[in-house]
Amino acid sequence: MDKTQEWDSREERREEYKRIEKLITKIKEIQEEVKVVLGKTQKEIKKYANRKRAKVDEYKVEDLVMLSTKDLKYQVVSKRTKKLTERFIGSYKIKKIISLNAVELKLPSTVKIHLVVNISRIQKYVEQVEG
Repeated sequence: MDKTQEWDSREERREEYKRIEKLITKIKEIQEEVKVVLGKTQKEIKKYANRKRAKVDEYKVEDLVMLSTKDLKYQVVSKRTKKLTERFIGSYKIKKIISLNAVELKLPSTVKIHLVVNISRIQKYVEQVEG
């Protein structure tokens, strides 16, 4: 290889490096634009998803709650027809808070379900006023 060919190959390499650097900077710019657009989209999706979410009642230990009969069909329905069965039964105390979505109840031995239930299956007990 003579010197002119060596210089040409060096120049070609430099030009190739410049093209590669331009390509890399363009890719980085595109990545930044995509990050911004994805951030905006995530905020929009979160806003619309949270519109349908209801606020959850916060329960404390020893609160009185009623239990949904939805999962107790075989125990409750046998006594009377499905149409006349109460939607919620009892006033049971909360024994322990397991998580934001689960509580452990103090249930009598006649109710044969697991003691830990999801909060979607309970409702705060409201004393009924006679009158």
